[in-house]
Amino acid sequence: MSPRLLIVGCGDVGLRLLKLLPDRWRVFALTSSAERVGALRAAGAVPLLGNLDDPSTLRRLAGLADAVLHLAPPARDGEVDLRTRHLLAALAPKPPAVLVYASTTGVYGDCAGALIDETRRLNPGTDRARRRVDAEACLRGFGRRHGTRVCLLRIPGIYAPDREGGHPRERLARGTPVLRREDDVFTNHIHADDLARACRLALLRGLPQRAVNVCDDSQLLMGDYFDLAADLSGLPRPERITREQAAERLGPMALSFWSESRRIGNARLKRELRLALRYPTPREGL
Repeated sequence: MSPRLLIVGCGDVGLRLLKLLPDRWRVFALTSSAERVGALRAAGAVPLLGNLDDPSTLRRLAGLADAVLHLAPPARDGEVDLRTRHLLAALAPKPPAVLVYASTTGVYGDCAGALIDETRRLNPGTDRARRRVDAEACLRGFGRRHGTRVCLLRIPGIYAPDREGGHPRERLARGTPVLRREDDVFTNHIHADDLARACRLALLRGLPQRAVNVCDDSQLLMGDYFDLAADLSGLPRPERITREQAAERLGPMALSFWSESRRIGNARLKRELRLALRYPTPREGL
């Protein structure tokens, strides 16, 4: 019998994954938007209408698939991820053998530029990251209780020239500044195609209740990343400003990303999932 996969939150990365799966896979895609049904069906998935914010719409999910790829983000507020809790409650009567979750490297919080791996203590600095930590804990507990092989993918900034909002050129064209070098923070990246390949390998090779950092080999300061993108795009390099100037000119979301600095190691990605990066740095990917 063909293996069955349920993708929860089948957006850009999920659609890229669909292109990588052999025809023998039967793929279901959960969506809360009736407008997306046609696109999902055209991509080769069986669309299912359901909303992670409404548990009554998720009852059909139990026993539906052998494997689940959970790509849906948490809601925008709170410190717990109710969406993941609703999904796990729906799956629990007949749990899948494998569950892969797209988390974030934001769970580590500020590391003051240190090079870290998956053994780093979690220290989320925002509610956004705390919701991810809650989801990870719920998923690991689910895996232990039900014998499901849960793999947590901790993902940094996703980019790709053909991804909506996935290329810095729009920000560069707006003239958005970056921090001066002495105030700058390290940033981490993964190309959307490499991420889709990592999702596929995690479904096949991810170890039980295991976290894996999914990032490329680069260790760039954020300003250097935007300088590189500007040079490759033929656009002016962004203005460099101080933290004090940033606090006056930019919104809280931008400032929150500048409050954390870390360099993420990817040895486990290469050793355990055996992913060979096609885009080892943004220079190749952009």
